[in-house]
Order: sequence, then structure tokens, then C-alpha cells
Amino acid sequence: MEALENKNSFRGIAIKPADALLLAVAMIWGASYGLTKEALYFYPVLGFIAIRFSLTFLMLTPFLLSEIKKGKKTQCLTALPLGIILLIIFLLESFGVTYTSASNAAFLISLCVLFTPFVEWGVLKIRPENSIFILALLSMFGAWLLMFDVNYVFNIGDLLILAAALMRALMVTYTKRYTLNHDLSAIALTGIQSLVVAIGAGTLFFCLYSDESTRLPSSLTFWGNTAFLVIFCTIFAFFAQNYAVKQTTPSKVSFLMGTEPVFGALFASLWLGETLSYNAIMGGTIIVFSCFLSTQLPLFSKPKTT
Repeated sequence: MEALENKNSFRGIAIKPADALLLAVAMIWGASYGLTKEALYFYPVLGFIAIRFSLTFLMLTPFLLSEIKKGKKTQCLTALPLGIILLIIFLLESFGVTYTSASNAAFLISLCVLFTPFVEWGVLKIRPENSIFILALLSMFGAWLLMFDVNYVFNIGDLLILAAALMRALMVTYTKRYTLNHDLSAIALTGIQSLVVAIGAGTLFFCLYSDESTRLPSSLTFWGNTAFLVIFCTIFAFFAQNYAVKQTTPSKVSFLMGTEPVFGALFASLWLGETLSYNAIMGGTIIVFSCFLSTQLPLFSKPKTT
């Protein structure tokens, strides 16, 4: 009977709301590399991160205060380490994208897909099904095709993005462990993370730059890109991710987020004029297919504990 139900579910192409949210986040984050790279033409990396997350925190403050009034002050404090991890991720990503192309950044960050099953196994002591590892490799092959270039040379920016991919795997796994033991709302958790990132990046910014360098930019492009990143790439995206990770496994979250390089390559091609080759189209198709399978196969909801 169970097999029949699983078969019918697959035929019905049932995509859960959490899965749809994660795919939307992948699309938005794919666009974020190009927008971030453009915004960094007008302002230093640390200042840009501080502005982005200060605005995010201000918008989410009412939700955070509501959770504190409910007696969840201790839960808010225990979520601070997740904010530190997020700070590290954005420092690595933002500095990394200044030294590499937006499309390369989108590809390398997708290595999170490959890292997460192993991190999940080590941290949560949950061994994912073998099919997860198979689809991870398939997804990475697609990502390699997506960005394949015979003239490609690995540089410091690529190394920073690669480190960010590992930190993303840690992030989604530790968020899962946190949400297993706490009932703090996803939007309040996003607010706490934003506060930590804003304080951390702001402190470094004012310590390392002169007063003249800290003057706010007047460019409409900078503020337009920042507004989009705050509303969609931060508030919506992290709320969706924090919500979805409660509904599924870290490995599946990473698979769905693995479509990010597809959208990143498309946006870089349309917005920044970066070339999208036939290999890129083929690689993107493979990534989308492997991520689609991860939403459909029932075995992903039944991981093995060790």
C-alpha cells in the first residue's frame, strides 16, 4: 500500500509548499550575485553588508519583540551562533564575488549541495539515503557543465565562495538542529541573524575604513539593488529557508537550493552580459532535473540514523 501511495504521489508531481518556497529562494539568490556585484561598485563590502542587514533588522524588529514578549528571550539568545555563521557566509560571499564572476560564484556556492549530506551525517548523526549522494553528484556534474570554460582559472574569489558553500552546509544543518529543540518563529530567527550580521559587519567597517569612506552612497542603482536584496534576498529568503528546514531535511533543502546556479547564470547573462553557452544550458537542465527528483522521491523523508 505504501509503495502504491508513493507511486501515485510521484505521478501526481506533488510539490509541497516548503519545496516551492525553496525554489523561489534559489531563483532570487541566483539574481543576488549580479546585484551584489553591481552594488559593490559604489560602496565597500563591509559597509554594504552592514547597511543591508541593518535595514533588514529594523524591518523585522516588531516580530522579534513579539517573540520576546511571549517569554522566548532565552531562545533568542541561543540563536545568536546562527547569526555568527551567517555573518561569516556573507563576508566570504561578498568579498568572493568582487574577485570572480557572478556566474562562477553561483556555480561554486552550489557545492553546498555536495557538502550538506556529509555535514548532516556528522552533526545530526543521520545518514541520508544512498540516492541523495547519487543526486548530489549528478547535480554537481550539471553545475560543472553550467560554468565550464576552457580558459577558467581558479582564483582567490573562487576560494572564498567555496568556503562560503561549506559554511552554508553548516548553516542549514545547525538551523535544523536548533529548530528541533526550539519553537522560535522563522521570521524572528531571521531578525536575530540579521542583527548579528549588521553588528559584526558594521564594527569591522568602521574599524577598517576612514570617515570619508563611510559616507553613504548617493547612487540610485546602489539603493535600488540594496532594497531588492533586503526585501527579497534577505527577509523573504531567510524566512523561507528557516521555515522550510523545519519541514524537511538539510540535504533536501540544499538540493532545492542547488538550482541557484541556473538562475545565477541566467541573470548574469541577461543583466551583466556574461555569456551562456550550450554547456551551460545542458548543465542547468541536469541540475533542475536532479532537484526535481529530490522533491518527488519519498525515500528522502526517511533518513537512516547511525
